[in-house]
Amino acid sequence: MHTVSGGEVAGILVAVFWAILVSFLAVALARLAQTLKATTKLVADVTDQAVPLLADASSAVRSAQTQIDRVDAIASDVQEVTSNASALSTTVASTFGGPLVKVAAFGYGVRRALGGRKQEDVPVKSPRRTVIVGRTVPAARRKRK
Repeated sequence: MHTVSGGEVAGILVAVFWAILVSFLAVALARLAQTLKATTKLVADVTDQAVPLLADASSAVRSAQTQIDRVDAIASDVQEVTSNASALSTTVASTFGGPLVKVAAFGYGVRRALGGRKQEDVPVKSPRRTVIVGRTVPAARRKRK
């Protein structure tokens, strides 16, 4: 019979632990490989879906930029029309405003003069007096004519 020495027992134990460690590492590497494959597939799927989305987003941004350019052109045209209208109203006010005010004032003066003249030509009616039999009118009222 052969006796096993302490060094041989230690070698066997190291070999068993080494085999268990290698087995655990092999399982971990296999799972890591599966995870990497799944990740690669996920990234590929995301890329396949993201590329059309990015193309659509890019076209939407271009369209929005075109619309913004149009709105900017319209706003500048509106600003130009506003400034032209302001200049026109200032011109009309300065050209016709003064003479129109003078004509209106002259017309008002003529109407007032003619209206006052007509009132002077028409005799003023004296107010009707009511006579009540048997009553005397106070002196203050009798003097008024």
